[in-house]
Amino acid sequence: MKVLVTGASGMVGRNLVDYLGHKGVTTIPTDLKGWDVSGDLLDDDFVSQTLALMDFDAIVHLAAITEIKKTIENPHLCFEVNCVGTLNMLELARKKNVSRIIIASSANVFGAPKDNPVTEDSPFDPRAPYDYSKLVCESMAMGFYKSKRLPISITRSWLLFGEYDQPSRAVVRFIRACLKDEPLSLFNAGKDTTSPTHVINFAKLALSILDDEKAVGQAFNFGGERAVTIRELAETVKRLTGSKSELTLLPPRSELENDPQISYPSINKARNLLGYSHELTLEQGLQRTIDWVKKQG
Repeated sequence: MKVLVTGASGMVGRNLVDYLGHKGVTTIPTDLKGWDVSGDLLDDDFVSQTLALMDFDAIVHLAAITEIKKTIENPHLCFEVNCVGTLNMLELARKKNVSRIIIASSANVFGAPKDNPVTEDSPFDPRAPYDYSKLVCESMAMGFYKSKRLPISITRSWLLFGEYDQPSRAVVRFIRACLKDEPLSLFNAGKDTTSPTHVINFAKLALSILDDEKAVGQAFNFGGERAVTIRELAETVKRLTGSKSELTLLPPRSELENDPQISYPSINKARNLLGYSHELTLEQGLQRTIDWVKKQG
């Protein structure tokens, strides 16, 4: 199997390319820059000439603008990159007659869910332009599946972390602070609750989807093995690093955060339909990420 991976320079993409390579799967990583095959998915020539002339069997489409603040400031760019870029990949997948195209959506399509755990049938409640763009991408993918029988699958991930993560994101920020014994600032007293998991677990899910015909036409919610408050996440990082950092419990940053955000998924569908199981526990994934941060100096 040979897989085209878009957005390969991001944290998820780089780990996915590494994971698939170790599993004997050939990949063609692509992004705006940094790879042998680099270009803009909005560029017709790059898509219809460069990518379309390459030999691959499947696509994992990760490329997107994911920074919520940026999508609020520039919704036009958000919808152009996320939605038109996805449409171009769906068209490419159809022309190449791929065996599978995975569209990376997001837990954000569910907004602030009223009930947890969130299942694939839970109601959508998007809020920011990013959330809506992912909902549009899902709708387009299902449209190609139903009208053109394109073998699509959709993933909706909660908090992924791991090697190559951005310093501003929660897990790496906590690790860096703990390694320096600096205070850990937790807004809303760290009461927000999510379902963090190492990105390698997502990579394993992607490979399961690529290998299993039962994944066609399906969406899969994805997260860790349990729900964790942000405070519990910080405390776990502190314990694993042996840090002397103190937790600083701060008030909400705005009235919108007065009620803690509690959102975590059921992954029973992936377990039952694909036989999926996590490769790394939360603690194992955190330790692996701690080791990586240490190597970065």
